[in-house]
Amino acid sequence: MQIILNSSPLIFLSKLNYLNQFVDSPDDFYIPQSVADEIKAKSDPSSQTIQALIDSGNLQIRASKLITLVNSLNQRLGKGESEAIALAIELNTDYVLLDDSTARREAKRLGLNIKGTLAVIKKLSKDGKISIKSLDKLYQQLMEIEFRVKRSLFDRIFFED
Repeated sequence: MQIILNSSPLIFLSKLNYLNQFVDSPDDFYIPQSVADEIKAKSDPSSQTIQALIDSGNLQIRASKLITLVNSLNQRLGKGESEAIALAIELNTDYVLLDDSTARREAKRLGLNIKGTLAVIKKLSKDGKISIKSLDKLYQQLMEIEFRVKRSLFDRIFFED
């Protein structure tokens, strides 16, 4: 499976200490060049974790060759989101990880499969790679790291089968 990640899922999964478990699989994980540049510009613990995964080859950096599409998307979206969507189209990936609602709508409009940080956390839990003792505590952790999600949406995601 090929998966493209934008910066926010990378950062949030890293802050929750779930990123290593996520990329510990036979899947291919790609990040756009602009996302790698954004990560490299910081020197916090999350950026260091992500950089280590880049250095180890678990996260592969790719620049999209679909420059016209990237530039068009840049009019409505951030640089990383635009390049993630273009790269997902270019590589015909299984899905792209995006949290921003505008970026998700645009990716869906272009026919891409989208997942977000919460779907990854749910899958990691379901696969036994992480243990969630309390959804209330998880929701609180998300609020502490400034992940913005309404409790009703959070509950809908975690209580669906």
